[in-house]
Amino acid sequence: MKKKHKGENRNISKMELVAILSRGEGTWTQVSGLMKYNEWDKIILIGDDFAKNFKHEKKFEFVKVDLNQKIVELKEDILKKIKDKIKGTEVALSIASGDGKEHMALISALLSVPAGIRFCALTKNGVVYL
Repeated sequence: MKKKHKGENRNISKMELVAILSRGEGTWTQVSGLMKYNEWDKIILIGDDFAKNFKHEKKFEFVKVDLNQKIVELKEDILKKIKDKIKGTEVALSIASGDGKEHMALISALLSVPAGIRFCALTKNGVVYL
């Protein structure tokens, strides 16, 4: 029997996954793995024109934003576009892609929905909450 590691979640499914896809396709691998190796109620990916080229075997909803906006405008833009898409009280969040400004805008927008945040990552032991 596989030993559970500290931080590994036994019931991460039945949540919505929200992730940012920023410049640099190399950072998209983590997001792709999270999508592939877990069952999600819904997958919401946020990015700009560059990120709309992202492809995956699983269905996802793409929310286009201009990542070059100033942080307050970016937060408000994300909030406006995701507010009605999030149905649960908390989401699994991946910020493996993106920079600090994008992360702060996304986290602030999610908290303003309001939705709780559970950071998640794909590790060699599977999908875990951090």
